[in-house]
Amino acid sequence: MMERNVFDVLMERGFIEQCTHEEEIKELLGKEKVTFYIGFDPTADSLHIGHYIQIMVMTHMQRHGHRPIAIIGGGTTMVGDPSDRTGMRSLMTKETIQSNAEKFKVIFKKFLDFNEGKALMVDNADWLLTLNYVDFLREIGVHFSVNRMLTAECYKNRMEKGLTFLEFNYMLMQAYDFYMLHKLYDCKMQFGGNDQWSNIIAGADLIRRKDSASAYGMTFTLLTTSEGKKMGKTEKGALWLDPLKTSPYEFYQYWRNIDDADVKKCLSLLTFLPMEEVEKLGNLEGSEINHSKEVLAYEITQMVHGTEEAQKAQEAARAIFSKGTDSENMPSTEIDSAFFDDGPTIIELLKAANLISSNSEGRRLIQQGGITLNDEKIIDLGRLVLPTDFIEQKAIIKKGKKIYHRVMIK
Repeated sequence: MMERNVFDVLMERGFIEQCTHEEEIKELLGKEKVTFYIGFDPTADSLHIGHYIQIMVMTHMQRHGHRPIAIIGGGTTMVGDPSDRTGMRSLMTKETIQSNAEKFKVIFKKFLDFNEGKALMVDNADWLLTLNYVDFLREIGVHFSVNRMLTAECYKNRMEKGLTFLEFNYMLMQAYDFYMLHKLYDCKMQFGGNDQWSNIIAGADLIRRKDSASAYGMTFTLLTTSEGKKMGKTEKGALWLDPLKTSPYEFYQYWRNIDDADVKKCLSLLTFLPMEEVEKLGNLEGSEINHSKEVLAYEITQMVHGTEEAQKAQEAARAIFSKGTDSENMPSTEIDSAFFDDGPTIIELLKAANLISSNSEGRRLIQQGGITLNDEKIIDLGRLVLPTDFIEQKAIIKKGKKIYHRVMIK
C-alpha cells in the first residue's frame, strides 16, 4: 500500500488554511523530496506556543522525507513584521537579536533532525545585512507594485494608525529571503501562519519573475479556541516553550485545564497521536474528557520538555486533583520562619508568594471565594497565617480554579 502523502496528513489533522496551488503542491510533495522553509523572527528570548504549530508542520514534513529550513530572522527582525499589529515594533539591537536566535536553535533541535543536512538552520542576516540599498531597489524593488502591496492585510490594518517606510520594506525582505533560499538550496515552498499570506505570495511571485521558476506557499491555522480566541495566553502572559519562562508544571497545567470543546483540535494539531485515537479521545464526554486532557497535557509536555519533566508534572497535577500532598513539582516559594513573627495575614502570604500584586486584588479574590489554603476556603479577609497551617513545613495555596502554589518554610 502506498504511503500517504504528507499533504493528506496535514489536511486531515486540520493544519492547512490556504495554498497557492493546491493540486500542484500535493503532487510535488508526493513525488519528490521538497525543500521548504518557515521563518522565525527572534523578537523574544523564547519561542511560544503560537510557533509550535509551525514546528509541528516542519516535523510532519521531515518525517515524510522532506527537508525543512528554519530561517532565523536576524535581518528581518532589524525592521519588524507589521503583520497583526496595531503599532510599530520597538527596534532591537543586533546583540539582543543574536542572543534570542541562539535560544530558538535549542528548541528546534528538540524536534528536527539536523544530521547530514536533513534540516537546515539559516540566518537571513547573512544576505540581508550586506545588501546595497540602491542595488536592491533596482534588482528587487522594481518587481513590486506599491498599489498591490497596499491591498495586503498586513499593511491595510496599519494604514489608519500609520505605517512607517521602515516596515513597508518588510514584504520585500521576506520575498528576497524566499528568492535567496530558492537560489542557494533549491527551496520551492514557504509555509507560515495566516498572517504571512501576502508575504509568501510576494516571494513566490518574485521567484517566478526573476528565475522563471515555480514556487509555492501554504499557510496554517492559528491556534485558537472554539470561540475564536488565540490560545496560549496565561495570567503571566504567553505560554513559552522555554522552561525558565514557563515551568513544565505550568505548561502541563495549561493543557490539563483547557475547555472540553478544544481537546480534539489540540490533540490533532499538537500531538502525533494517530487520528483514530484523536477521534476517540476527542469524542469522550462528561468527566471522561478529563482523561483526554491528561493525555494531551502529557504528550505535548513530553515533546517540549522531555519524558522526565512530563511525568513529574503529571504526578504533581494528579496529587492535587486527588487532594494528595505530593506537591514537589508545583511552582513554589520559600519564606523565612521570621515571617510569622508579626502574625501575618493571608493577604500578606499571597503577596509573599507573588500570587497577587496588591492588597485590593487579594481582598477581591477572597470575597469571590477564590483562595484556598490547603483544603480550607478562605472567607475572612483578616485570617492570620500560623505555623500550624504548614504540614511538614509546606502549605498549598489554590488561587482561582487552576493556579496551585506551594509555600515552604525555610
